[in-house]
Amino acid sequence: MLLTGQILSCYGRAAAAKREAEGTRDPASQADFLKMEKSWLALARSLEASARLRDFIGDAKVTKDLGGVITSWNKGAQQLFGYSAEEVAGRSVTMLIPPERLDEEYAILERVRRGDRVDNFETVRRHKDGSLIDVSLTISPIRGAGGKVVGAVKTARNITKRKRTEAQVVILAREAEHRAKNLLANVRAMVRLSQSDTPEGLRKAIEGRIEALANVHSLFIQSRWAGAELSRLVEQELSPYSKRTRIDGPRTMLNPELAQAMAIALHELATNAAKYGSLSVAEGYVRVEWAPAAGKRLVLRWTEAGGPPVKPPTRSGFGTNVMEAMIRDHLKGEVRLDWPAEGLACKIVIPM
Repeated sequence: MLLTGQILSCYGRAAAAKREAEGTRDPASQADFLKMEKSWLALARSLEASARLRDFIGDAKVTKDLGGVITSWNKGAQQLFGYSAEEVAGRSVTMLIPPERLDEEYAILERVRRGDRVDNFETVRRHKDGSLIDVSLTISPIRGAGGKVVGAVKTARNITKRKRTEAQVVILAREAEHRAKNLLANVRAMVRLSQSDTPEGLRKAIEGRIEALANVHSLFIQSRWAGAELSRLVEQELSPYSKRTRIDGPRTMLNPELAQAMAIALHELATNAAKYGSLSVAEGYVRVEWAPAAGKRLVLRWTEAGGPPVKPPTRSGFGTNVMEAMIRDHLKGEVRLDWPAEGLACKIVIPM
């Protein structure tokens, strides 16, 4: 632990007060000098305790001469940079500086020679093991006799964690912007494709599709935006009919873009089944199964049975248009719908 000039000064004044007390025969004056000695000693010890605390919390303190040669090195510096005081004594402080940042040191020394102080200068320094550390530097000139600048004391604080956090915030902000744009694009597509014979029907159609997107986004939050597991999507959309559904497939995590498109497709199929298909009657049921296929693709099959007799539609329905827009146009996947008499069969192929 290095004693600062302030600490040395306090000890010096305490010693002077003690000499004065020993040199006087007046009891009152002697008591005053002894009281002064006690006060200066208390202040010196308080300053030492503060300095030790600064070392403990990790601030590195380094002194150097005007040539950049290290003249002192505290425990905080050893913890931050990995070198012991013996390893750095008499060496240039440039040993800590990446080659591409050497100009920083020359500019700092020039400012120190002019008597200037450098506050909270954020830069990068090098650890003994070669790794780089983000640091915040404060450099103050050291003055000798007559006030002449003879060196500098540098305090370095590790801000690597803060810099990493800031970088993560930037990445997350960009990712949130991308996701928001993607979500809004999906909403616009659904609104544009949504049609109905009545305003109330249109409102319900749009609300249902937006709710499907909201539900899948809840799964994204649970996975920290990694995506959504396919079985959760299927179970979520068919939850009102859980006793009349049969779900089978391996655990499959879909990225957010795939998950959103699949959520809308499942919503359209479930809505159609509840209105016109197998889920519109008590005896009907739905089977959903999926498996990986060649070419890094996933095949999902939706099969209805037990419902009213099915007839092929005479024109493409609004739900079909939405599915094709999300799966075929947006993801370059495939959607195939068949209408055997026993119930709708849908095959969806998406790239993984």
